Amino acid sequence: MSAKTPVHPNPPPLIYVKGTHREMGRQIGEACRKQVQHSIENGHILLASAYQQLELTWEGAQIQARKYIPFAQERYPQYVEEMQGIAEGANVDFDDLSVINAMEAVTMDALHLTRCTSMAVNDERTADGHVLLAHNEDWVPEDEDDVFVVHATPKHEPPFLAMTYGGLLPNIGFNAYGIAQMCDSVYPNDSRIGTPRIVVSRAVLAARTPDEAIRHMLSAQRAAGYNHVLVHESGELYSVEVSARRFAILYGEDGYIVHTNHYLTPRMQEIEREPEDLVASRIRYFRALRLIKREERHTIKTLQAIQRDHVNYSNSICNHAVDVNDPLDREKTINALVIDLTARQMHIAWGNPCENPYHTYSLQA
Repeated sequence: MSAKTPVHPNPPPLIYVKGTHREMGRQIGEACRKQVQHSIENGHILLASAYQQLELTWEGAQIQARKYIPFAQERYPQYVEEMQGIAEGANVDFDDLSVINAMEAVTMDALHLTRCTSMAVNDERTADGHVLLAHNEDWVPEDEDDVFVVHATPKHEPPFLAMTYGGLLPNIGFNAYGIAQMCDSVYPNDSRIGTPRIVVSRAVLAARTPDEAIRHMLSAQRAAGYNHVLVHESGELYSVEVSARRFAILYGEDGYIVHTNHYLTPRMQEIEREPEDLVASRIRYFRALRLIKREERHTIKTLQAIQRDHVNYSNSICNHAVDVNDPLDREKTINALVIDLTARQMHIAWGNPCENPYHTYSLQA
């Protein structure tokens, strides 16, 4: 579709880590030092290019991020340890890594990450009776080179397989207990200083049951919230819409569920900030919903076809919006993944799925 679309002939790097959270973080940092350092450089550039709108320097962002870390330390000290390990392994400053992991909070959501698309179908809606999920991860194009996959065996938590990039804690993936999560940014007006969203969502990968997973999403004193598409190997499908103080749960009673970047429930729509800015999200939602409903029995390939869809280009499901003038709205699909939860496999295209092949990774647990 676009001459500028990067092509990645090789699969994203796969990193095997195990041990305590500090040890796992250090292993990630050492193996992906280049990616972690690059993501911090990109963060500097992003804030500098958006200074007119945000009036936020990197030093100011560090000061803001420091306000959030004590809440994470109190609720989830093990994931702060993971971040400290990443900083040590990658030879970067912990304050810099904190900015990356609290970027949405410190920029007050001015970074409109409005183009992720998530969907899932259960055993009633697939050709082989498997439970499948699909997610397009849309973010600034500069971070595309920093994508990698983590195969983790924590000392006291279930093994998991997850996609991440740069210095971000992993949060999109699945674990050995058959819990899978995909996150879509949403925009509530009740955000506060608290545990950063990415730390809350990292905790979901440690859950052993859907109940435990949702309790993590609703962690006390959370700074804000994502929409979490939560899938269990039994075929239970949930969309958990979260803000700092509210939540609502949608259930995939017809065997499928779709979510993008706007709230779907009336309770959460009451607190949505600037919904008129989320028109493209609504268009993607309706498009993905139509394509999901159109197939009687889905396969990995039918979900991959939806991920390549270009209706409403360039703000399409396969997102190519790299020419937008506003630095806060320049984004593209930096990877697209399909999880076969039944087979414990992830199929991931590095970059736009219209131009790049899918590669398969398995959870060895």
